[in-house]
Amino acid sequence: MASSKNKFEVVFENDEFIAINKPAGMLSIPDREQSEKSLKEYLIDLYGSIYTVHRLDKDTSGLILFAKNETAHKFFSMLFEERKIEKFYVGIVLGSPSNPSGLIDAPIAEHGTQKGLMTVHRNGKPSSTSYEVLEANKHFSLVSFQLHTGRTHQIRVHSKNIGHPLACDPLYGDGKPVLLSAIKKKFKLSKHDEEERPMINRLALHSYKLIFTDRKGDHHEITATIPKEFRALMTQLKKNGKN
Repeated sequence: MASSKNKFEVVFENDEFIAINKPAGMLSIPDREQSEKSLKEYLIDLYGSIYTVHRLDKDTSGLILFAKNETAHKFFSMLFEERKIEKFYVGIVLGSPSNPSGLIDAPIAEHGTQKGLMTVHRNGKPSSTSYEVLEANKHFSLVSFQLHTGRTHQIRVHSKNIGHPLACDPLYGDGKPVLLSAIKKKFKLSKHDEEERPMINRLALHSYKLIFTDRKGDHHEITATIPKEFRALMTQLKKNGKN
């Protein structure tokens, strides 16, 4: 299923809900400016009516649920509100966290002066994220995150807080693209390229897995494939022996 610009994959659907693997760079729901067509609007074109249950940042890829009717919408909204949906993400972070796993428990508030930015602050809302390093490297590491709360930019803020922001994060990291030339000692451009193409050039965060029990009592564990550019980067890091 695709638009002319963005392809999105239906990972699972039944009469109650639909799970989509959203591409990075696509809005989950319409923004105030109506600047571009959102995933929800594409789904309305296909299904007639669709209900928002939760959302992903525009630059985050991966699993997002939409309800197909009002009853399902109420049920799923309650599940998210009561934290009865387990939410797992994978991300590429800068460097290698000193602890291979842990719980980041740090309250998050809106930034005092910079609009749209969040920050760790003692007067913020309670926020907690578990993490586990899946593949470690001194340059970049592949990390699994589990959200226990649902704050704006939570994983991005918490990653920054432990000193390992997400790769290509313009708000909480350096925003720089991931280049193979930074990893590979004898890197050479191919004859066809005038400049190097980044391995990753978008926020390196992906909604990977959702676990929940639906209204009928059926257990679901839905996963969206880890992006190929994340896997390619970790393969290159192994090849170039920079662990």
